[in-house]
Amino acid sequence: MLKEFLQGFWSGTARLILRNRIIILLIITGITVFMGLQWKHMRFSNTEANVLPDDHPETLQYEEFVSIFGQEDNAIVLAVQDSSLFLPGNFNRWNRLSKQFQANPEVDLVISTDNLQELIKDNEKQEFVLKDLIQKEPSSEAEVSAIKTKLFQELPFYESFIFNKKSGTIRTIIYLDKDILNTSVRNEFILSDLENLVENFENETNLDVRVSGMPYIKTWNSKIIIDEIGNFIIAALAVTSLIFFFFFRSFRATFISICVVIIGVMWTFGILGLFKYEITILTALIPPLIIVIGIPNCIFLINKYQQEVKKHGNQALSLQRVITKIGNATLMTNVTTALGFATFIILDSDLLKEFGIVASLSILCIFILSLGIIPIVYSFMSIPKYKHLKHLNKKWMDTFVNWMERVVRNHRIAVYFTAVTVLVLSIIGIYQIQITGSRIEDLPKNAKFFQDIRFFEKEFDGIMPVEVVVDSKKKNGIAKLATLRRMESLSQEIDEIPELSKTLSVVNLVKYSKQAFYNGIPKYYQLPTTQENNFIMDVARKSSENGNLLESFVDSTGQIARMTTFMKDVKTPRMEEIERDLLKSISKIFPAERYNVYMTGKALLFLKGTKYLIKNLLLSLALAVGLISIFMAYLFRSFRMILISLVPNLLPLVITAGLMGFLGIPIKPSTILIFSIAFGISVDDTIHFLAKYRQELTANKWYIKKSVYNALRETGVSMFYTSIVLFFGFSVFIISSFGGTQAMGGLVSATLLFAMLSNLILLPSLLLSLERNIANKKTFKKPHIDVLPSQDNEGGTN
Repeated sequence: MLKEFLQGFWSGTARLILRNRIIILLIITGITVFMGLQWKHMRFSNTEANVLPDDHPETLQYEEFVSIFGQEDNAIVLAVQDSSLFLPGNFNRWNRLSKQFQANPEVDLVISTDNLQELIKDNEKQEFVLKDLIQKEPSSEAEVSAIKTKLFQELPFYESFIFNKKSGTIRTIIYLDKDILNTSVRNEFILSDLENLVENFENETNLDVRVSGMPYIKTWNSKIIIDEIGNFIIAALAVTSLIFFFFFRSFRATFISICVVIIGVMWTFGILGLFKYEITILTALIPPLIIVIGIPNCIFLINKYQQEVKKHGNQALSLQRVITKIGNATLMTNVTTALGFATFIILDSDLLKEFGIVASLSILCIFILSLGIIPIVYSFMSIPKYKHLKHLNKKWMDTFVNWMERVVRNHRIAVYFTAVTVLVLSIIGIYQIQITGSRIEDLPKNAKFFQDIRFFEKEFDGIMPVEVVVDSKKKNGIAKLATLRRMESLSQEIDEIPELSKTLSVVNLVKYSKQAFYNGIPKYYQLPTTQENNFIMDVARKSSENGNLLESFVDSTGQIARMTTFMKDVKTPRMEEIERDLLKSISKIFPAERYNVYMTGKALLFLKGTKYLIKNLLLSLALAVGLISIFMAYLFRSFRMILISLVPNLLPLVITAGLMGFLGIPIKPSTILIFSIAFGISVDDTIHFLAKYRQELTANKWYIKKSVYNALRETGVSMFYTSIVLFFGFSVFIISSFGGTQAMGGLVSATLLFAMLSNLILLPSLLLSLERNIANKKTFKKPHIDVLPSQDNEGGTN
């Protein structure tokens, strides 16, 4: 019943397409125009995606912190490490650069040597006042030297914040308006105004300015993503077109295929605009992916058309058979590929959910476009000539297929031994894999902004903020000396961790107040005693500037304070170790009944997000395997066939994981994607092979050997063609500047190559060895054999 229904469906589909060619082309044109109009809604992401759900405890804590103190990652830092900076001309130019930054509306505050203030005590009024460190522009080296000495020797409050005492590095901190942090205005300011100002300063002084900070990194990150989209699309088109032409030796077949995938790319961008999704580092990969996945569809359809023409020379019948015989299997393979991507939709991460939705819809769209455009276009063309069909008789292809058949026929024991050996080695490699998640390890290593990140890690111990929030549970509880001492103890614990910078908090301000109370003598930069605290706090309360200074460190009620430190780029295991040590110190220093203390910040969110993502992506892979297993069960109604079909597709994933261990490629968000994507694509070859095998069983009266060899010969060519296209197509991602994208491209390519060999050698071997009892037709439920379409000729796959 189902067999008749499907035969009728695809025959009706063929009639519908071929009898309504003009209407269908007009519909496709109309949809393409509509999708093009949606491009105006596309936006490149200006935000750093938080992969944690909105209701995750870590997300809620961060949102609570932001509501009190605002976003903590709004600082851009500039630094110069050169003694000639302290020449009068250069020093004054450096201070003038700060004024130029402050004049921009995008900038909220600039802290630099130009506007540093010294806290002093007014003995007459008995209050603290702020005095500019630079009273007038210095005109001699002696004056600049005096300012430098004052800063480096007498103002420890600014050490590790504005200067590095050991190396003499000076930096300026630019705090952007928090309202523009996640907008395109930020990018325009950084790429235009800031870059021009820095370039002019460098040209005038011959000094090298280092620039970094999370807004700066995110902006350059976005710019590289935007630039690479075009490169990926061009490279994918060029590589797949060259391979396609090499196989078919036909300009018109190549041109038709390129047109199909270009329209598919236009629809992909249209889907992004229609859903108003931002283009991220993941969604930027989808257009070239559609080219790489779409070309095999074209190979199957055009190959089948040319084979039919070669067989009987009837163009109309050839086009009708292309749709009826290729349509069903191509639909199945596109559905399994889409399922591999669609599993990301179930995850709570918006980043992956959007990637899954757009990718799976785009794959289904490229199937519709391939099936709709190729038969129609060929119907308007003359029948292919002999030169267009010569590729069907390649001797080297016959040699390759003969080699596979010899291996399967005569060397199955060697195949199994090799598979088991590779499996054991891969498992050894898997045990060497590390799980990591660094915010910057995937960034372009040769980019200047990456080198500047390393500079700031060396000079100022990192740029990624980590916040410790101390809730004293009482109004003005932070001002109590007992609380300040506890915060000081935690600061000392943090100072002992080499990957973290010195903390900046209200403790530093209180210590600076004591120094000012004792007329600026540096040795008094310390917390006051109980007796001193009463006097100092009394003076502080009278100081009008004190409230402004406290705003950055303490909330308006005086109940909650922040302690800010900066973290170097470290791997996930070390980050977890640091977090455990700090939480242990917090629980020891701050009694839970009196204080509520927690850690937050974008660096920690990234750590939690990485662990959450890896856990969920493993779930996604398991779901992909489960869904495709159910799909195979529906097609074949045989548990044995499910196992046989999974083995040659899971083995390449294990091999790839083993390679990652041996090559030192860690499991991280960018590499864990490989497995779901590769599994969804590689299982297509299994479907094609098993489809033909089951049909050969029926045709050959359940004679297993003949059925396997016939299936191998008739599917081998197309499986080889498509695997080579996919291999080189995914390889274009190796040109990316991002380490994660490079790893994804190389590893997916390797996995698909392993999958091709596994499906062409291991799968037939397993069928010959493990399915003896299928010869008894009673054990096999026939109704679903013919659900799968036929593959009539060598190289023809449907």
